[in-house]
Amino acid sequence: MAAEPESPNGAARRVTISEVAQAARVSRATVSRVMNGRSSVAPELAARVRATAASLGYAPSPVARSLALGRTSTVAIIVPDLSNPMFQLVLRGLGQAAAAQGHRLIVAESNEDPREEALLAVEVGRRCDGVVLASSRLTDDDLADLVHRLGPVVLVNRDLPELEVPSLTVDYAAGVRDLAVHLIALGHTRLAYLAGPSASAADRERLRSLRVAARDRPSVELTEIRCGGTFGDGHAAARAVLDSGATGVVAFNDIVAFGAISGLHELGVRVPEQISVAGFDDIPFARYTTPPLTTASVPQHELGSQAWQRLWAVLQNLPPQHNITFRPRLVVRKSTAPAPATPHPPPRRRRRPPA
Repeated sequence: MAAEPESPNGAARRVTISEVAQAARVSRATVSRVMNGRSSVAPELAARVRATAASLGYAPSPVARSLALGRTSTVAIIVPDLSNPMFQLVLRGLGQAAAAQGHRLIVAESNEDPREEALLAVEVGRRCDGVVLASSRLTDDDLADLVHRLGPVVLVNRDLPELEVPSLTVDYAAGVRDLAVHLIALGHTRLAYLAGPSASAADRERLRSLRVAARDRPSVELTEIRCGGTFGDGHAAARAVLDSGATGVVAFNDIVAFGAISGLHELGVRVPEQISVAGFDDIPFARYTTPPLTTASVPQHELGSQAWQRLWAVLQNLPPQHNITFRPRLVVRKSTAPAPATPHPPPRRRRRPPA
């Protein structure tokens, strides 16, 4: 193996493309085409160039290679809330699959702000080969406009049937309906839904499905409680849950369910003996909470890896892969139980002492 050339101060220096070209008796352009994987060079000549480059220890500059190919070998994913483990698993699946193809992943958070999401998408779109938008909070019209302004893009947890955009969706309506039917089968006729962020399309799907489930069962009463998507939101909603008289609760996601259980515990309410609580997503913590959480399981890691497959196909000008809709799987754990024989009485409020 040839020794690496040294600079005047004794440190190893980078072999240049000119040196490879001279040693292989070809032009610099030929070396560039070979090292960038272009097929316009004869196989015998390409083999000679690669052998010469290997013997000299030549490694192409990533920056120069990106300029030559018009590619950065980076892709981006934009999520609304990085604190939610559901999105962390999606980006892990995407990042691992992209790394296997020599691509790096840039992660950006819109903090549930649709305007920030659009600005981020345009900005990273200029710097990356493609963008994955996860659970976009934009309206359909604004999302369609954004997609037209971007290069290669894949949608996760969102679908625009009128556009030919690769997308991966979850049947949130079916998942939340399974949760409602589970609670109703346990005898719960007074249900509460802890709604998610107002800009969430997935929240709207859940709510529509729950309304239909309640409408089809006259004995079932559904209370909609505006909440949010965080642990703190669920915790703050515990009092409203108690005041609603509901014995069964469906939360927007697992994080909200955790917060609600914590808040109910502080109010002296036992879960599931007095109130049953179910979440959505089946994040890794769900099985380890006290009590373990009943939820609708979504394959988050696979959403990420499948998103990469579709983005990679677009980048390689391959035939588009079909869109996929995942159906959540009902996972029954210990946070749901038969409805109590008598409704839970609201806790007594402490009287303020006289002034």
